[in-house]
Amino acid sequence: MSDTQNDASVPEREQEPPQWEQRFRAARVSLPDWAEDAPDRALFVSNATGTYELYAWDRATGKQRQVTDRPNGTTDGVLTPDGQAVWWFADTDGDEFGVWMRQPFDGGADELATPGLGASYPAGLAIGRDGTAVVGRSTDEDGTTVHLVRAGAEPVEIYRHRESAGVGDLSHDGTLIALEHTEHGDAMHSALRVVRPDGSTVAELDDTEGGTKELGLSVLGFAPVAGDTRLLVGHQRRGRWEPMIWDPVAGTETDLHVELPGDAGAEWYPDGSALLIEHSFEARSELWRYEPGAAEPVRVETPSGTVSGATARPDGTVEYLWSSAAQPPAVRSTTGSVVLDPPGAKAPASVPVRDAWVDGPGGRIHALVQTPSTGDGPFPTVFEIHGGPTWHDSDAFASGPAAWVDHGFAVVRVNYRGSTGYGRAWTDALKHRVGLIELEDIAAVREWAVKSGLADPERLVLAGGSWGGYLTLLGLGTQPDAWALGLAAVPVADYVTAYHDEMEALKAMDRTLLGGTPEEVPERFEASSPLTYVDAVRAPVYISAGVNDPRCPIRQVENYVDRLAARGAVHEVYRYDAGHGSLVVEERIKQVRLELDFTLRHLPARAGGEGQGREGQGREGQGREGQGREGQDGEEKRPRA
Repeated sequence: MSDTQNDASVPEREQEPPQWEQRFRAARVSLPDWAEDAPDRALFVSNATGTYELYAWDRATGKQRQVTDRPNGTTDGVLTPDGQAVWWFADTDGDEFGVWMRQPFDGGADELATPGLGASYPAGLAIGRDGTAVVGRSTDEDGTTVHLVRAGAEPVEIYRHRESAGVGDLSHDGTLIALEHTEHGDAMHSALRVVRPDGSTVAELDDTEGGTKELGLSVLGFAPVAGDTRLLVGHQRRGRWEPMIWDPVAGTETDLHVELPGDAGAEWYPDGSALLIEHSFEARSELWRYEPGAAEPVRVETPSGTVSGATARPDGTVEYLWSSAAQPPAVRSTTGSVVLDPPGAKAPASVPVRDAWVDGPGGRIHALVQTPSTGDGPFPTVFEIHGGPTWHDSDAFASGPAAWVDHGFAVVRVNYRGSTGYGRAWTDALKHRVGLIELEDIAAVREWAVKSGLADPERLVLAGGSWGGYLTLLGLGTQPDAWALGLAAVPVADYVTAYHDEMEALKAMDRTLLGGTPEEVPERFEASSPLTYVDAVRAPVYISAGVNDPRCPIRQVENYVDRLAARGAVHEVYRYDAGHGSLVVEERIKQVRLELDFTLRHLPARAGGEGQGREGQGREGQGREGQGREGQDGEEKRPRA
C-alpha cells in the first residue's frame, strides 16, 4: 500500500512516445462559439499549449489569440453579442468557485466583469446587446441568486431560492429572462419561469406540477430575432427529451413534429426560420434541419459517430464537432471542409466500437465494446464506467479506453440505468437504490462478457471517474468476488461526508436521488455508500483525487483510504493539485500512466501461469477524456453535475 504525491516518480517516457500518449498530446479544439452580431468573431478551447485554455479567433483575418493562461487551465468563456469582449470564469485551481472576468477581444488587461458580486459557483450567464448581464450564482449560504449587472451600477438581485436554479437565456431585446429552477425540490426535473429585468414574473411552465410528476423542462434559447418572444424549450412529455416552442408572452405552446427515437435537442438557425436538431440515440448522434410547421425534419448529413456540438451559421451552413471511437475529433462543416484545424501531429487512430445488447433486471442494457486489433479472447478486460450519472458513453473518440486497448485489454462501457439517450424511464430508474441499481446492470454485462468468451473472469478491472469512480468503489465492496482490481478517479467514497462537503447544487441532486438528507434517510445513504462495504473489499484499489474538488471532496476520500489502510488492504492513492479532473495534458498522461502501472503490477497472471508482464502487454504499443475518465478529451467538462 502507498500514497503517491504530486512529486512521485513515474516511469520515464521513451524517446519515441507510445501512441496512447500521442493521443493525449495531440492538439484539439472545441466547436467555436461565435458572436451573434459579429459572426466572424469566435471563441474556442484548445490544449495547444499543453493546458486547455480559451482562444479568440477573428475568422475574417484568420488571427488567433490565446485569451487565458493559467496553471490549471480555463474552459468556461462567453463572447458578448457584439464580439467586443470575452467573459471568462476565474476559479482557484479547479475548485469551480470564482468570479467572471472580462477581456477585450483583441487583447488587453482583464477586469472584474461583475463588481459588487463575490465569488460563487456559476449558475448561468446571459449577456445582452446593451451590455447588461444576467448572472447566476450559487453558494452554500444563499442557495441560488440571480443578479442584473449594468455598467456603472450596483448589481441588482432579481431572484433567490435555496434550491438549485440557473439562468437559461436572455431575449434578443433584453426584456425577457428565462430561468430554470427546482423550487419544487426535484433537482432532476426543472421547471421554467420567464421574468422581466426587474424580477417580476411573465409566465411559468412547470411540467412537474409542483413536484408531483417526474417531467423536466430545459431552456434551449429565445428566438434570435428582434421582437420575437418565442422560447425554444426541451420537454419530456412523451418519455424522451424533445423540443417545443413556448411563447411566454402570448401564452402559446407549439408542438413540433420531430418523430425521432432517443433524445433530441435543438437550437435556432440565426434568422429564426428553422431549428437545428441534435438527435442522440443508442450511443450515436446525428443532425436534422426542421422548419416549424413542416411535415418532418430533413437530415443534415454527417458521418456515423458522435456529434458533440453543432451550430448553424448565418449563411445556412452547419458546423459541428465530430468523432468516432476510431477517429479523433474534428470541427467540420456541411460544405465538406474542416473549419478549424489545430496545429501539430494528429492523434493516432484507435479501434472501432461494437454494440452489445444484454438482458438485464431493468430491461435491455446497451454496452460498447473495444478489443485489441490482434489476438483472440478471452482478454483481460476493463469495465470503464461513465460518470454523471445522467450521461452516457457514445461512439466518440476517447484517449483513455484507447490506451487500455493498446495494452492488450478489451474495454467495455455500460450505459446503465441512469444513462441518457434511452428514454426518461431509463434515466430516472436509479432513484433511492442509488449505485446498487447501476451495479446490477454492470453485473449483467459482466456475466455476458465472460460467457461470450470476450473477458477473462480472473482479470476483470472495474474503473471509472466521478460517478464512475463511485460505482467502482461501491462495486468492489458489494461484488468483491467479481473484480480483480479497481481504479477509482475522483470518486464518492463516503456518501454522508461527501454530502456535507460538496457544492450546494449537488446536495440538491443527492436529496433527489436518495429521497432526503443523510439525517432524513440514513438507511439509504448507508446502503449506497462505498464506505459501508470497505471492509469487504478484496481487490487491490487505486484512487486518484483532486485536493480542490467541490464535487467529490477530498475529506470523504481520505475517510475511505484510512479504512483501507487500517486493515492493510492493498491500495495506492494519488492526490493532485486541481479539482474534479485536470485540464493539464501532462497531468492526465501521468494519471493514466500510474493507473496502467498499478494494473500491470497487481492484475493476476494469465491462465496457465503466464505473467502479465509490461512488455508482454505492449506497454510501448499503440495504446489510453473522453468519457472513460470524464473530461479527459474535453467532451465532458463537468461530470457529476
